[in-house]
Amino acid sequence: MRTFLYLASALCVIGLAFWAYRENYETQSAISRSEQLQGRIAEARTQLNMLRAEWAYLNRPDRLRELAEINFPDLELQPLDPQQFGKITQVRFPPLPAPEVIFNNPVDVSSLGPAADQLAAGDDRP
Repeated sequence: MRTFLYLASALCVIGLAFWAYRENYETQSAISRSEQLQGRIAEARTQLNMLRAEWAYLNRPDRLRELAEINFPDLELQPLDPQQFGKITQVRFPPLPAPEVIFNNPVDVSSLGPAADQLAAGDDRP
């Protein structure tokens, strides 16, 4: 019986050692993937900052004004004027849909007592 216990204990130790060995390598692999992703995120942030700076540089008002003047014969772009903008009252909005009134589950308010009578009479004081 003792031999069986020793053999079972040894098999348990070997099994746990194998499990720990495998978990160690899976953890190292996950850490490596995480570090690679962090590096890619840092590169993407750097590139995004560079693109934002380039966008701000290209959208300078003096540069855009100069481009509009150079390309005026082809594009005929005019400077913005306050009279070019409309008023909100001039905008045609689509009509609002009619609200659906559903009375499938009416509520019985007769059991609420005197408070319900006051609400029905229009008195909203308690």
